[in-house]
Amino acid sequence: MMEKNSKIYIAGHKGLVGSAILRKLQKEGFINLILKTHKELDLMDTNQVKDFFFSEKPEYVFLAAAKVGGIFANNKFRGQFLYENLMIQNNVIHHSYINNVKKLLFLGSSCIYPKSTSQPISEEQLLTGELEYTNEPYALAKIAGIKLCESYNIQYNTNFISVMPTNLFGINDSFYFNNSHVLPALIRKIYLGKLYNEKKYKTILENLNLNHLEQAKLKLNEIGISENSIEIWGSGNPRREFLFSDDLADACFFVMEKCNFKDLVNSSDAEIKNTHLNIGTGKDISIRELAEKIKKIVGYSGDFHFNTNKPDGTYQKLSNVNKINQLGWDNKTELDQGIEKVYNWYIKN
Repeated sequence: MMEKNSKIYIAGHKGLVGSAILRKLQKEGFINLILKTHKELDLMDTNQVKDFFFSEKPEYVFLAAAKVGGIFANNKFRGQFLYENLMIQNNVIHHSYINNVKKLLFLGSSCIYPKSTSQPISEEQLLTGELEYTNEPYALAKIAGIKLCESYNIQYNTNFISVMPTNLFGINDSFYFNNSHVLPALIRKIYLGKLYNEKKYKTILENLNLNHLEQAKLKLNEIGISENSIEIWGSGNPRREFLFSDDLADACFFVMEKCNFKDLVNSSDAEIKNTHLNIGTGKDISIRELAEKIKKIVGYSGDFHFNTNKPDGTYQKLSNVNKINQLGWDNKTELDQGIEKVYNWYIKN
């Protein structure tokens, strides 16, 4: 169990997940937190990571640093997503082992599972089928991270635990159209649609960081926003599960405090595998229903146009969260409540 003055390193503390973990630890009264920006510590640089761990000697590590993005970014920057994520996690996990870190928590993603598999998806379904092509490089990197933690635990008796969150959203999310996930992208798009519908051109210019209305109209048209309608990629039928980032941080804290690798190993199995933990809500919603929910919260009165020429991605990705629930954790924030919090944060920031 972590002490209030334990040296705790949060890799990626500026991101969606890392910042939520930081808020949770500060709320719980932890005072010896090691925080490094990318400029201060490049996690892809093996020598920098080696020197950092040797000098700082953290006792606990939350590995939340990663190169992330939505379907567009994952598919376009395939080499970057695979290489950068492999380098980050290999460096941090290996040097955590070399420097006797007591416990490490590795953050993965639910995209590690096959594109066609039974629902809800349990941990045992890892590596039982083909991955979704659009996010295959990111998924492969995260699978490698799980297996690295698991293999170090088996060979070196480390205590490195991997958690696989479902689709996340929350404070400090990315709202850039080319690299954001579906929920924050929809919040920004529907908010801009509302502004356009209500002819609030000054606020549109501020939001898009442009100086001229004609430029703004061209940009809005480019991203599928007209005065009375918003284009959404795909059919709207695929279903997704969404977890508020502060709930994930609560789960990560719970796992770090209450769970050890030995608790996740079934002693009756001949092979040790699938020791990672799914983290989610166990509930999903269609993209169409999600858009309508955000529309209501934002107060948009226009229409949606679903562009079926654009990819849908995997039809359904619902987590089986029995394992984490049986260990004693469950999520607290309902989807509507979470969206409202994020929307209010976004329009203020």
